[in-house]
Amino acid sequence: MFSPDHLALLRGAGSPEKWRRGDVLLRQGETADRTILLGGGVVKVVSESVGGYTSLLAFRGAGELVGELACIDGDVRSASVIALQDGHGTALPGSRFAALIRANGDLGLSVLRSITARLRHADVQREALGAETAAERVAGLLVELAHRYGTDMPSWAPSARSVRITQYELAGAVGTSRESVVRTLRELQSAELVATRRGAVVVLDPAGLARWEPERP
Repeated sequence: MFSPDHLALLRGAGSPEKWRRGDVLLRQGETADRTILLGGGVVKVVSESVGGYTSLLAFRGAGELVGELACIDGDVRSASVIALQDGHGTALPGSRFAALIRANGDLGLSVLRSITARLRHADVQREALGAETAAERVAGLLVELAHRYGTDMPSWAPSARSVRITQYELAGAVGTSRESVVRTLRELQSAELVATRRGAVVVLDPAGLARWEPERP
């Protein structure tokens, strides 16, 4: 996360922007002409292969940057950013963003730390592919999303948080099939840890879900 001063610098260098759920904020393969500081709402980062398979790479929310890598190295975008919710933020022209981090060493260091944290997180996710079952990866991702981007749902349970994500998106994010996700969600529902809504999963007990272990065959 960026400090209040860094957020003010970024907002002051760009212009306000709003989007609706499903809007493509940045598109894979395009020239990097801007970066976006998210102010509200959650987005997903996806990459489409030559064969047409779409991989869900990450989620981003308020206070995070998207599109900054291509603005820094000048290459085309390696992924698309799509809004999962109505949201808003600040769009900075790529040249202005690059000039801003050149002129402000502390901000540049914060951007570097943010990128490093994402790379470390990606390493952890790759390790989990070999070390954890698909059910464990689904549960772990739901805990993370509920903590970072969830919406409080006290009418469901005192600590319940709703995560706007589909079964297909869950499958793509953890590297498994939709059928495997459906089986896991059924098991979690039976344990009264989650409930499902159209296009969303309500994590009823985040702490309990973090401790959950799937049934072994």
